[in-house]
Amino acid sequence: MMHAGGGTPQVHKDRRDWHNLKGMLPFLWEFRGRALFALSCLILSKVANVGVPLVLKEIVEFFEHAKEQPLMLAAVLPLSLLVAYGALKLAASLFNELRDVVFAKVRYRAMRRLSTRVLEHLHRLSLGFHLDRRTGAVSRDLERGTRSVSQILNYMAFSVLPIMVEFSLVAFILLRDYELEFALAMFGSVVVYIFVTFAITEWRMDFRHFMNRLDSEANTQAFDSLINYETVKYFGNERLEMERYDSTLAEWEDWAVKSQTSMSLLNFGQGAVIALGVTLVMYLAMRGVVAGEISLGDLVLLNAFLLQLFIPLGFLGIVYRQIKYSLADMDLVFKLLERQPEIEDRPDAAELHVSGGHIRFDAVTFGYQPERTILHDLQLQVPAGHKVAVVGHSGAGKSTLARLIYRFYDVDSGSISIDGQDIREVSQDSLRAAIGIVPQDTVLFNQSIYYNIAYGRPDATRVEVERAAAMAHIRDFIEGLPDAWDTVVGERGLKLSGGEKQRVAIARAILKGPQILIFDEATSSLDSRTEQAIQETLAEVAARHTTLVIAHRLSTVVDADQILVMADGRVIEQGTHAQLLAAGGSYREMWELQREQREQQEAAPTAPQIA
Repeated sequence: MMHAGGGTPQVHKDRRDWHNLKGMLPFLWEFRGRALFALSCLILSKVANVGVPLVLKEIVEFFEHAKEQPLMLAAVLPLSLLVAYGALKLAASLFNELRDVVFAKVRYRAMRRLSTRVLEHLHRLSLGFHLDRRTGAVSRDLERGTRSVSQILNYMAFSVLPIMVEFSLVAFILLRDYELEFALAMFGSVVVYIFVTFAITEWRMDFRHFMNRLDSEANTQAFDSLINYETVKYFGNERLEMERYDSTLAEWEDWAVKSQTSMSLLNFGQGAVIALGVTLVMYLAMRGVVAGEISLGDLVLLNAFLLQLFIPLGFLGIVYRQIKYSLADMDLVFKLLERQPEIEDRPDAAELHVSGGHIRFDAVTFGYQPERTILHDLQLQVPAGHKVAVVGHSGAGKSTLARLIYRFYDVDSGSISIDGQDIREVSQDSLRAAIGIVPQDTVLFNQSIYYNIAYGRPDATRVEVERAAAMAHIRDFIEGLPDAWDTVVGERGLKLSGGEKQRVAIARAILKGPQILIFDEATSSLDSRTEQAIQETLAEVAARHTTLVIAHRLSTVVDADQILVMADGRVIEQGTHAQLLAAGGSYREMWELQREQREQQEAAPTAPQIA
């Protein structure tokens, strides 16, 4: 957790704002025609806007000299000036709204493209990233980052560029028609205003960064406590969760108060500069009128220009702050996009061609961290069409085999091949398409049971989905539910029991129809009767596939063609069930121990009950 003490580090100095702004250009390129048309509308709107004070000046000067005008001209000229005044006002509004309509497609398409690109990139990142990530923080950063793109485009199109165009037009008129002192006074005030705004906003940026970080942390804590709702209830730790959450929000509150206080200082500074600038320009204008150097119409024109310039300038401070905040938010997303996956296809990666599905581990050494090796010079083969089981105590490295075959990680040394093809030489998509897995910890989508089974092959027909469910012995259960196939399973499948979730996972793997099957403790959550039924199904499915079974319960692998016993990342025994029992080694010890446990469990219901 971050603490407020110890000063305020300059956490934002490593951001690359210009780099990130350039990173937005590809998202705009798709609608470059619309963007240019919107820019044209913006310029025309500001031309009309600047024309309004010019017409107003002519109207004032006409009435100032009305007695000197011929009767016919006196009747026609005011009407034409008023029509021109109204037309310019209407044109300014029309082009403003037209710009909004045209640019909306650009903004929201950019948001859509960035959001889908970020999600795609998150799926490309390796398993190591997702094991370390904090879902709540990533979710909040993604939300703020994609929204920031829309905000920056909005500010640039509707605030920054319009002010720049209007300033350019006003500067041209002032330098052309008036003494230099008017332009110097007006734009000198603008320069001081911008300097004050930028300087104080840069100082305030650290407050925003701390608020963002604490906001993400609090969001993560809330997500974690809700995802683990049952665990919180089991241990009665609601107060602990609230204290953690409130402690983080208390720090966020401190930084938020500092941010608001410093914003008040900024607003006062901006107001002081505007007040001094307006006073100075109006003093020069009134002095010019008194001296006869400029007319009353010029005074009205300068006053109108001041209003048109300083009113948007009042919003420029807010816009600048919001742009800086948006850039800070966007930086999180672009840094995420620049993060390279640990596991990538080689440029010349070929498609995996599976003829039989022969898997070979050749002298494989691997560890999740350099200081802790999990597998040591492992030699292992799963012949094509055979069923090979890997057993051993927890921590032996069994489940690591599945992750390596899927190439969630690359081996430190040695190689893994399928039908003689090193899996590092083939594309990950083709590799994973050839493998189906039933994991020990089955996680389901918060969708219907039908959706979760069909996820194994989204283009499967309903008949195929129902057949896969029947083979996994879950069809009768599904059809007996009130909503049947449309039953929503809850977040991570929490509305189903462990056994029901595993049967859904088995049906999903069967539906995928891969050449290679991996069962990672696939029946660990099933009762004895269901396990026996599933074992028959798995035996039928495995008969047509190369199958690797990772198991702790030895009764589930007695029919395997080969059983490998692992300990400390090495194969210490191998053979058939009968051969390993006859050898009297570690496998025999595990078998005897589990047989005793089964006998005790079977005898337990008949034991006398103590009141």
